[in-house]
Amino acid sequence: MFTQSDGDRLHPQHVSDQFLWLAYLAGLPPIRLHDLRHGAASLMLAAGVEIKVVQETLGHTSSAFTADTYTSVFPQVAMAAAEKTAALLLGDDDQEGRSALRHLHA
Repeated sequence: MFTQSDGDRLHPQHVSDQFLWLAYLAGLPPIRLHDLRHGAASLMLAAGVEIKVVQETLGHTSSAFTADTYTSVFPQVAMAAAEKTAALLLGDDDQEGRSALRHLHA
């Protein structure tokens, strides 16, 4: 929610219109504010931020919803998780775990 200096609530469409105008002035393609939220969540997950932290940051009621919504965006997140799991199960360092996982995946 965005407010004016006196605390009164700004209408969401006004905020969106102003944001689009600023993006245009900056030479950016049209983008919605919600797209920034989605992008931030996706980047947090790609960076390895725990799903619970992302869930709380976004204000989602469950981490399952956050995972369902965002984890498919970056397949490398799933691959990194699989590599870490393989390394743990095989008792290997990261490099050997990756080799084992690639062998299993092939």
